[in-house]
Amino acid sequence: MNKKLRVLALAAALGLPFTVAHAGKDSNATALFENAHQSAGYFAGSYGYAIFPTVGKGGLVVGAAHGSGHVYARGHRIGHVTMNQLSVGFQAGGEAYSEIIFFKDKDALDIFTGGNFEFSADAGVIVITAAADGSVGTTGADGSASVTKNDAATASGYDHGMAVFTIAKGGLMYNATIAGQKFSYTPGHRG
Repeated sequence: MNKKLRVLALAAALGLPFTVAHAGKDSNATALFENAHQSAGYFAGSYGYAIFPTVGKGGLVVGAAHGSGHVYARGHRIGHVTMNQLSVGFQAGGEAYSEIIFFKDKDALDIFTGGNFEFSADAGVIVITAAADGSVGTTGADGSASVTKNDAATASGYDHGMAVFTIAKGGLMYNATIAGQKFSYTPGHRG
């Protein structure tokens, strides 16, 4: 953990773009995903979801991302979650986006909330945004991009019981991967 803090401090000292996300209203971000054709069907078919209204990501070779949100099961908020990500590789720029993770069943939700969960290098993401680069890094993870937020292709389904979608809010970032995202879950209704 100390190594990550040193890298983040170095990035800040070098003036690399990095935006810390502020938890916004879950309902506004949720509405974006409910209205996006790719993710809309997941609300009825999933056991629950984690919503991150704003994730800030930035970097120049060394990148970092952070976001806060809430976890829902069967329509009820059950806890607070934070996400941190550190990456090294070909990347430049900064962006802000919303992210949602759907859980197919209770087992997938329990894995996510059972401790410090981390997406592996093969984790995939569906990008819902106009003119987005659907590439998801160099790890081989796949992604797709939509023409508009409301006219997206049908999603491919769950991977290891989870489906991840993002909607860009602004900025320009060459790398759009979820691999290495680490989550810390706290039960309860913390704001």
